[in-house]
Amino acid sequence: MASLSALRMLSAPCHTARLRLARSSTLIISPTSSSASYRFSHINNYNRPAVDGMRYLSTLPPRVGRRIVHQLMTQAPYSTAAEQPASGSGTKFVYNIAASYVGKGLPFNPSTHVFHFNPYHRVSKPGKKAKSARPESGQDAFFVSRVGNRPGEVALGVADGVGGWMDSGVDPADFSHAFCDYMAAAAYENDRQPTKIASAAANGPAAPAGGEENISDDAPLTARSLMQKGYEAVCHDPTIKAGGSTAVVGMLDESGTMEVANLGDSGFVILRLNGVHTASEPQTHAFNTPFQLSVVPPSMLLRAATFGGGLLIDQPRDADVTRHKLKHGDVVVFGSDGLWDNLFNQDILRLVSSTMQKLGAWKGTDAGVQVAEDLTPFTKLDSDDKPIFTLQSFIATHIVSAAKSASMNAKLDGPFAKEVKKYYPQDAWHGGKEDDICVVVVLVSEEPADMATPKPRL
Repeated sequence: MASLSALRMLSAPCHTARLRLARSSTLIISPTSSSASYRFSHINNYNRPAVDGMRYLSTLPPRVGRRIVHQLMTQAPYSTAAEQPASGSGTKFVYNIAASYVGKGLPFNPSTHVFHFNPYHRVSKPGKKAKSARPESGQDAFFVSRVGNRPGEVALGVADGVGGWMDSGVDPADFSHAFCDYMAAAAYENDRQPTKIASAAANGPAAPAGGEENISDDAPLTARSLMQKGYEAVCHDPTIKAGGSTAVVGMLDESGTMEVANLGDSGFVILRLNGVHTASEPQTHAFNTPFQLSVVPPSMLLRAATFGGGLLIDQPRDADVTRHKLKHGDVVVFGSDGLWDNLFNQDILRLVSSTMQKLGAWKGTDAGVQVAEDLTPFTKLDSDDKPIFTLQSFIATHIVSAAKSASMNAKLDGPFAKEVKKYYPQDAWHGGKEDDICVVVVLVSEEPADMATPKPRL
């Protein structure tokens, strides 16, 4: 059985897993038929070696590593059925979400730098929090929340504080973390109106950049209006004197529709059946100058008006908004530029594909790659014993570990190095780009609509 052999490999010493994972020739990475996937398959560097996402098992205590393998082997009678569940009114979509992160200059610890989303957890009201209470994600921040009292609808996002504010004595993390806290609270408290993303056309632009949206309390919540609510709250927060952030915000509902508002150079990618299905494009004013939301103090505005000089004050209405119809087995990765500057989309695809196929969630057949019919054994939360390990958290830490390694590699050029050479051919930049890294992973599962969703024991 393919999944059993994969688990035996995982239970072997970590150096064996590394050797197996390093054989990129054993992975079949084929572009999908979509134009977006075809484009990515040709512009990205296929000669980059496969990244070893399992290697961080060697950083865990032996007892914890054995527990991961034991849990995966005992939880699941993994499905090897090739037939995919048909979408329709008799099904609902469930979003299994985890996040992982690491601040610049910090060692990555996959057992602590991880967040497991539970839709039944409460979201606390924003307030003055000690910096020590924040996740160790540096100037990057994230949030995941259910929408109102509907656990089947989820809002999530990643914000990357603009480091240039440090030159003015401002901690960029104050803006990004408060921004995410306010968006999480706005989504959690949204009981007045359902979201409207399912009623709109999926798979394509939802609203042009620069469009206006109704953000009143009675208006249905959208990705852009949620970004607007968070931004307005930060602008009125007396503790946030200045700062700025990029942002990518997603809204997902039970019909399988995802709406994303993306402003700046954070972004997302949808992976489907061993291919890059869709990926966002960064918004930049110039090289390494992304669109950004900002709080600019009056003194700085006055100085700019008197002596000249540009200020970057973009608005949520400038965000690119797109809608996408998700499918069973899709993996959606949201991340800050610390991810996209160090890993190509095809690198991320290799990491996710190797994990999904080795564990049996994606399975190669004569008809191509198929998704296991039931993903619940891979994704369910079990709070009886901590730490919790799920496939989505495994993928999230897998990606952050690889991005962290690439950022510190001074020899292997990544996406940022290629951009430097494009704009500054004479520059001697080589290798990765050290930065904060934050990733939110969504593993999409389609289930019968009448299937009960039990509350995990908290």
